Amino acid sequence: MSTEKRLIKFTKKGIYCPQGKFYLDPWYPVDYAIISHGHADHARWGMKRYLCTDDSKAILQHRLGADITIESMPYGKELTINGVKVSFHPAGHVIGSAQIRLEYKGYIVVFTGDYKTQPDFITTPFESIKCNTFITESTFGLPIYNWKTEEDLQSELQSWVKTNQQNDRTSVFLGYSLGKAQRLMSLLDGCDDIYVHRSIHNLNNAISGSGIGLPETKLWSADLDKKTLQNKIIIAPPAILGSRMLKRLPNPATAICSGWMQIRGNRRWQAVDAGFAVSDHADWNGLIDAVKASEAEQVYVTHGSQAVFSKYLNEIGIKADELITEYGDEALAKAEEETDKVTAE
Repeated sequence: MSTEKRLIKFTKKGIYCPQGKFYLDPWYPVDYAIISHGHADHARWGMKRYLCTDDSKAILQHRLGADITIESMPYGKELTINGVKVSFHPAGHVIGSAQIRLEYKGYIVVFTGDYKTQPDFITTPFESIKCNTFITESTFGLPIYNWKTEEDLQSELQSWVKTNQQNDRTSVFLGYSLGKAQRLMSLLDGCDDIYVHRSIHNLNNAISGSGIGLPETKLWSADLDKKTLQNKIIIAPPAILGSRMLKRLPNPATAICSGWMQIRGNRRWQAVDAGFAVSDHADWNGLIDAVKASEAEQVYVTHGSQAVFSKYLNEIGIKADELITEYGDEALAKAEEETDKVTAE
């Protein structure tokens, strides 16, 4: 049996390291879980022990419970678990997100979790890691997906706000409470007062409490009068679409912020006024660059356009296989919506 086969095993509970006796982002309760980041499809409740980055610790405690048994360590530090060297490296996805590097007897596996190679204004930038086996996501693994620079996005979003203000409209940006919301805050910082939904406000407090600086925001609550919110900026999770709270706003203009907005007329979001392609995942070129930089002998491609992306990698001479997981856009949307409902209470 090869070193790779001893180091990682794909099971019904998730990716397992038999030598280290731990799982990577497991889907069901296990004894020891090493977590790449705080999104609800990767960090699930019920593990006996958790290990994550220092910047993710407060996020996991906020979302999973303050009483969970959790350890953390900074990017780049190495911890040996039953002979397996484990370290976290920036994934550029959301605050605290990490690639998980495993090394055993000189063989290296990198599990990327979710990642974005393009730098933004708030997340620790992605770090390329050389390895033997590279496990990559492919959420946007099609050539059509190519993201704008952060500076261009900032100009686009702030111009939309100014146009809305000229028409006496309140700008409402919709994005997940973890990651997208904080990135939108950084893109809109300095444009005008920013109000955030309670689920985002509570998470921001947890993040700030761990020493991470965030742009200044205010709580969007039901008791604020319309004049206070007129022409201002609001950031909220997509779950508020159609809610009474949204309907009470003064002449709202709504915008969904997602990589899926790269494709015009996305049917899922017909109820909004605008769409901006703001993604926390790597685009087509970013995925290819990350795989090539890893110099991996074996690549496993998970969620998204995994069939297309793995086929392309094989065509250019990189050995790649599909890996079916419970991570992905639909799983995240469902899990994040439930999390937002709980944390907003």
